[in-house]
Amino acid sequence: MEVQETRVQTDRVLTIPNILSMARLAGVPLFLWLILRPEFGGPQSDGWALLVLALSGVSDYLDGKLARRWNQISSLGRLLDPAADRLYILSTLVGLTWREILPLWLTLVLLAREAMLLVMVGILRRHGYPPPQVNFLGKAATFNLMYAFPLLLLSDGSGWIASLAAVFGWAFAGWGTTLYWWAGVLYVVQVRRLVRADVAAD
Repeated sequence: MEVQETRVQTDRVLTIPNILSMARLAGVPLFLWLILRPEFGGPQSDGWALLVLALSGVSDYLDGKLARRWNQISSLGRLLDPAADRLYILSTLVGLTWREILPLWLTLVLLAREAMLLVMVGILRRHGYPPPQVNFLGKAATFNLMYAFPLLLLSDGSGWIASLAAVFGWAFAGWGTTLYWWAGVLYVVQVRRLVRADVAAD
């Protein structure tokens, strides 16, 4: 079921929540550079990469909370927030797969879901509808994956901390992937209903 937002939206661009989302987007290339430095002969920078990812999670929580509390929910914010989530997931998939921390099959499973949603967005646009709003399952899936990835990055080492991180990281990855696809299927159902109603109205 879609999360319904009943508060008034604003067309303002420079709001605190939007600035936080923009900062989160700016952190994507930094995060990817940090995580891939060892692959190009640079020093290990996993600690800094984890810090960027942690700050991204904090800003993700704050931008939504502040937008609701200060009535600064905006059309731009509705685009920036899921875009930042997806770009962090994509950059983490690229980095962890490149470093062989994530298996290629899992990356392809997650990317296939994104490709499916792109097709759905294209169908909605042809019928004059905006992209579907983020639902609860989609947010829950994103949170699980955003916990899984730093833990899996932390597991790329030795000792009991790495072993513990691997156990919890793969648990979150499994839950997140399942919820990610479940949310995707719900989007497909939603798009199908809208298109059918549109065709019936014609």
